[in-house]
Amino acid sequence: MTGICSGRVAAVTGAGRGLGRAHALALAAEGAKVVVNDLGVGLDGAAETDGPAQRVVDEIRALGGDAVAHGGDIATTDGAASLITTALEAFGRFDTLVNNAGFLRDRMLVNLDEDDWDAVMRVHLKGHFLPLQHAAAHWRAEAKGGRTPQARVVNTSSGAGLLGSVGQGNYSAAKAGIIGLTLVAAAEMGRYGVQINAIAPAARTRMTEHTFAETMAAPGEGGFDAMAPENVSPLVVWLGSAASTGVTGRVFEVEGGRITVMEGWRPGPTADKGARWSPAEAGEAALGLLAASEIPQPVYGSR
Repeated sequence: MTGICSGRVAAVTGAGRGLGRAHALALAAEGAKVVVNDLGVGLDGAAETDGPAQRVVDEIRALGGDAVAHGGDIATTDGAASLITTALEAFGRFDTLVNNAGFLRDRMLVNLDEDDWDAVMRVHLKGHFLPLQHAAAHWRAEAKGGRTPQARVVNTSSGAGLLGSVGQGNYSAAKAGIIGLTLVAAAEMGRYGVQINAIAPAARTRMTEHTFAETMAAPGEGGFDAMAPENVSPLVVWLGSAASTGVTGRVFEVEGGRITVMEGWRPGPTADKGARWSPAEAGEAALGLLAASEIPQPVYGSR
């Protein structure tokens, strides 16, 4: 290990299992002190009785690292605020926020209950916004006090947020919203020494191992496990460190040994009449532009 995060304090939400656990362990291995957040709920957000956050803290400490558990609900103002407070009280500073918490309630649109829409939006989108808002307020105060930080935020989107995913209208919309939030926050917070990026990971977690069982299956003994969540964490660690200076407002797709910079919406073929179109003219123009444009990628999850 290189100690790339030595001296830094990081908080990881949803860090009791899967990707979040892998990120917390990787950050600690590289020298960061870690606040391990997990509410301890099931795949659908229902309450459980165990304490996965403390188990990850125990793992980190057993390996010689330093960590504390946080069991607050980061989709509430009090829970998000206490995440930052916990870092400051335990370690005296706060440098890196990794927003990762989430769960699934998959349904086709015609069967998607309003409560399932709201619950997924709450944990993914609101659960990114509130910790980010409280962290940003802390870092802005630091900068205005003459202590400009080298602060980092890593948000978690998904291929579903980039391309859509059949049966996941709520999840896809929330993950697309996270990308929009990332772009705005990066633009607003750069002046205060804060860099904000997003990843769209593909890995074997509770949310994917059944939905995409064949794709996520572990290989035979000795083979490279491309779907192991630990493959995603090195980029998260780098983005969360001071070494990533100058990188902000970007989205990275991460899977196995592959890292891709996602380039997002850009203008394609354009037609300008210089005056108002009639519906028939607009349709003819649109068809011509579509013929000259790139074919969209297939919807995520149907490939």
